[in-house]
Amino acid sequence: MFVHPDEDTRTDGGFQGERAVLAGYLRDQRLTLELKCAGLDPEALARRSVEPSNLSLLGLVRHLAGVEQYWFRQVMAGQEIRRHYRSGEDRAGDFTGAVADPTVVADAWATWRAEVAFAEQLVAEAPSLDVTGNGGHDDEPMELREVLVHMIEEYARHNGHADFLRERIDGRVGQ
Repeated sequence: MFVHPDEDTRTDGGFQGERAVLAGYLRDQRLTLELKCAGLDPEALARRSVEPSNLSLLGLVRHLAGVEQYWFRQVMAGQEIRRHYRSGEDRAGDFTGAVADPTVVADAWATWRAEVAFAEQLVAEAPSLDVTGNGGHDDEPMELREVLVHMIEEYARHNGHADFLRERIDGRVGQ
């Protein structure tokens, strides 16, 4: 177990209303990512899964910072942004640049936390979950509720990856 149940800051549901349900489950998924990375040094966070994959816990943090940025800043807020960790030359830079350097680790967490804070504020201030962004991957208008569901799915999938990565690092398994 990563954390004793009495110290687990995640909820066990109990939300009321659509916005609270979606925001609450997304918050819990974000907290799960943090728990899966807790207590690891830069070397462990940057450790790759198995060849030929470049998957690592640090890569997941960087990737999810970019996912938060894309869906909430670009799609929902309509901001013109330069994507974190990606370039035309290295579209997988979130993973390839995840190296065992304390500065890289600190930057990844600060970037992820800033993007999460932006997203949480956007969701809290949205007049309703019916508001639409400028379109996702297919350039069709997308409601905030669909973005929230997508984000829950995105974190759930990657938290499954994080379970296996953490187990490979130190034998700890998810809860």
